[in-house]
Amino acid sequence: MTQLNLPPYNYKTKIEDGKNYIWDIIRKQFLVLTPEEHVRQCFLNYMIMYLGYPQGLMAVEYPLKFNGMNRRGDIVVFSKQRNPALIVECKAPGVKITNAVFEQIARYNMILKVEYLVVTNGLNHYACKIDFENRSYSFIKEIPHYKLL
Repeated sequence: MTQLNLPPYNYKTKIEDGKNYIWDIIRKQFLVLTPEEHVRQCFLNYMIMYLGYPQGLMAVEYPLKFNGMNRRGDIVVFSKQRNPALIVECKAPGVKITNAVFEQIARYNMILKVEYLVVTNGLNHYACKIDFENRSYSFIKEIPHYKLL
């Protein structure tokens, strides 16, 4: 796996039937270890261990319906009041973060209406704060700590 721009951690893996699996700390199950899944699990760990996000208020592959089509948000974080507060879109390290990736997460946010959007490929991380009143957004330097949501 590619070395990511995230703090290292000792994730659980296993090999079964010639396939590599990684433990999903939110869904509590082993998943096929793809480059995107590696990014997702490392980013989840970073959010929990370094940014104070409670595991119980996080969802992975959160189901969404957009224009009649089923979609899934990679990581959705909820506030203490159980309202969606932040969406993370994870890509494999080899995938460039482009406007198309931001358009994807923006479409998800048309449904969830969260204040923060985060896009990562494990190497580069971008965060935006949404200003609903002025119908604008601004990039922020750091991914917010949970207590700021």
